[in-house]
Amino acid sequence: MKRYRESSDQRRGVKEFFRKRLVSLKRSPQNIPFVALIAAFVVYSLNLTSIANTTAMINTANMGQCEFAAMLFSILAFVCFLRAFPKRQPVNKLMLALLFVMFAILIFADAVYASRITEAVSRADNPIVLSTETAYVSTSYTVVTLHIILVIVCAVLVALLPLYGGFLKSLNTSIDVEGNEDIGDIDISDDD
Repeated sequence: MKRYRESSDQRRGVKEFFRKRLVSLKRSPQNIPFVALIAAFVVYSLNLTSIANTTAMINTANMGQCEFAAMLFSILAFVCFLRAFPKRQPVNKLMLALLFVMFAILIFADAVYASRITEAVSRADNPIVLSTETAYVSTSYTVVTLHIILVIVCAVLVALLPLYGGFLKSLNTSIDVEGNEDIGDIDISDDD
């Protein structure tokens, strides 16, 4: 009996944990694209050494600028995101528009960087040979491509925020308390 009660309490604890997380998402559904934005930044910044080594090795036009722009506008995207969705206030449309501009710049910079890697690997004269010593080149290409995908996912999540935000708000997260169903209507009219 005691073991059954413990497992029941654990199930209730897990259920309550997820209910609290759902209530938190109902209050601020913008946390979903914010997590995607954090993931995109972390993926790019943790692989910055490979990207810098690739830039130094290939050293073609605009690679350094693209790398710098990607880091700069990733950080600025955080600022725009936080200013676009202030707590308990309506969405700041100007900051939201700037956020989408940041997303476009990030995608463009990453696409240019990826194209420079492709050109360097496939050029006719003196191509970059991918080996264990130059594994950072393929890592950079993979990271930049993944960063583009994550930024697109983040932009889609921000664009669809009114849809799934409304869906989240329609979910029932109230707790049924035993004995409350028998309570009648409370009369709050003034009986003077």
